[in-house]
Amino acid sequence: MRRLAAVLAVVLAGVCAFPASGPAEMTQRGQAESRSLIGHVFTRQDQPVSKAIVYLKNTKTLAIKTYITDPDGSYRFPALAPNVDYEVYAESQGARSDTKTLSGFDSRKVAIITLKLK
Repeated sequence: MRRLAAVLAVVLAGVCAFPASGPAEMTQRGQAESRSLIGHVFTRQDQPVSKAIVYLKNTKTLAIKTYITDPDGSYRFPALAPNVDYEVYAESQGARSDTKTLSGFDSRKVAIITLKLK
């Protein structure tokens, strides 16, 4: 019993000496180390495009994320790596926008890119 009590005391002392990061600290750290991309997709006549597919390609890993635009044509990609280039374009009913690049040198926390279907 004394051994068990001694082991528990050591374990508890270790836990108190090195507290884990709380969720708030992790969130603050995560926000400081990431950025977001937001924007809208429009037709040639500047009408918002609902349900367009927006493709976001990480040029370092070649991973592709997609987002289906909201009724107002908006899209968003949160928690992006800050020092990576991304390519973004949209497609809807056979029409496609030009591909635009979000540079790793762009230091904005929230970048805004508007895409226009051709």
